[in-house]
Amino acid sequence: MDDVIKRLMVAGLFVMLGACSAPTAFQSTDRLTRGQTVHRILLMPVDVELSLLTAGGIQQPHAEWTAKAKAHIKPALRNVLKRHNVELIEYAAKGGGNDLAEQHVQLVKLHGAVGITILRHKYIENLLLPTKTDKFDWTLGPKAVALNDEYNADYALFLLVRDSYASAGRSMMVMAGFLLGVGVSGGAQLGFASLVDLHTGEIVWFNRLARAQGDLREAGPAEETVTTLLNNFPK
Repeated sequence: MDDVIKRLMVAGLFVMLGACSAPTAFQSTDRLTRGQTVHRILLMPVDVELSLLTAGGIQQPHAEWTAKAKAHIKPALRNVLKRHNVELIEYAAKGGGNDLAEQHVQLVKLHGAVGITILRHKYIENLLLPTKTDKFDWTLGPKAVALNDEYNADYALFLLVRDSYASAGRSMMVMAGFLLGVGVSGGAQLGFASLVDLHTGEIVWFNRLARAQGDLREAGPAEETVTTLLNNFPK
């Protein structure tokens, strides 16, 4: 999915999700059934982008902030998941040539597309799908299953996060709007995380993040964001 289109869709979904009262997390199981006492989870490349929200409401990607966020998210994930007896395996491209690496890139993009579909059809009441109202039934397909053979992992964890921070000009507009009784949005965090069973390709747990607070540019606040994103993670 084109990055600009994805950015617009994510921003639009944040507006729609703002008034949602649906449960935060969806799951097909409340327990990690794969593995023994320790569960091997493969952390796929994190799809994260931080942006500066200009006075005109345009999100300008900020490479330095994004690099800091990626550096903070990984240790935060390890700290949070060690409470669940998880051995986190970080994805690294292995043998198999460019074709295999491209398949994994496409799998991360597929997760983004499926995640946006889940946000739309599980969290927005008037868009609920009749066939999925009473169940959580989503999959990334056989390409996800192939990761089990390559990494000897029980599950794969996928994350997508978009975080924006208001510029000085935007902050002034937010304040002016408040004084005039006009709603002007500031920065926001929107994201989702999926746990995929690498024996079936099914998404067994999904959680979304949609709020007007949080900061991924510093280690402490980044861990708070990760903790929130992994709320209700299976035991």
